Amino acid sequence: MRLVAVAVAALACAGSAGALRLPTAPACPIFPANNAWNERVDTLPVTADSAQLIASIGLGTGLHPDFGSGLWDGGPIGIPFDVVSKSTPRSRVRFGYADESDKGTYPIPKSVHIEGGAQSDGDRHALLLDRSACKLYELYDLHGSGSSWTAGSGAIWNLRSNRLRPAGWTSADAAGLPIFPGLARYDEVARGVIDHALRFTASRTRRTYVYPARHDASSSDDPSLPPMGLRVRLKASVDISRFPKQARTVLQALKTYGMILADNGSSWYISGAPNPKWSNDDLHTLGQITGADFEVVDTSSLHP
Repeated sequence: MRLVAVAVAALACAGSAGALRLPTAPACPIFPANNAWNERVDTLPVTADSAQLIASIGLGTGLHPDFGSGLWDGGPIGIPFDVVSKSTPRSRVRFGYADESDKGTYPIPKSVHIEGGAQSDGDRHALLLDRSACKLYELYDLHGSGSSWTAGSGAIWNLRSNRLRPAGWTSADAAGLPIFPGLARYDEVARGVIDHALRFTASRTRRTYVYPARHDASSSDDPSLPPMGLRVRLKASVDISRFPKQARTVLQALKTYGMILADNGSSWYISGAPNPKWSNDDLHTLGQITGADFEVVDTSSLHP
């Protein structure tokens, strides 16, 4: 299995939202064009409670790219993924949340890349894209080796379908969403456009969820807190012309497609896949953008 950074750098786009394809999986879209992750939100209305929700996440807190080049605490900076195929050995996985995990075998390569590295005590996500079946396998808190694996939870996605998880089900992410389509990838920045929403986290969330999320991870009913699945976008009035290319491309995506609240974590952390070509200096300029520069959009029109 090639290093994930190579696989990520080799991604290509067929030219329109929903047509992004892996070069090693040319028949597989990264979900349909009308999938929530691939829908533009730059013309949608702002919700009435936008100011309240943004304030609860943090008006003065800056964006933080939770991805980049190099290593951090022994692992790559970001959430890696592996491209697999029908020849990849299948393994049974024993789940902690078995009642909300997809049954079946998972194509876990011998050299699987785990978020944070093999010794990480973090979320330990593993994302596996099967180019033979056009399926996405995602695991949370993966441990083990060979044919013996355990994980907190697991989800299997058909990349050609918009089918959601059952209501109330988690996935490898707290919101019950797929992780991979919300990652910023270097190949997209290299060609100058990210044509999908990004994934982000907030430190405090509400005990509810909105489309396309299917699960919450909170004990609070405080209406000022954001629900899982919340969609925010960078205000059109924010001048991004002064930012270096890598940061500017990310910010334009946040204007056009926005980002979706997918997990509890540090506020305004946005997710991406590691790549040695990321400029950490360029990405760190994203911190100049704060919560006050965002607004919550009404996504009710996006429901299938």
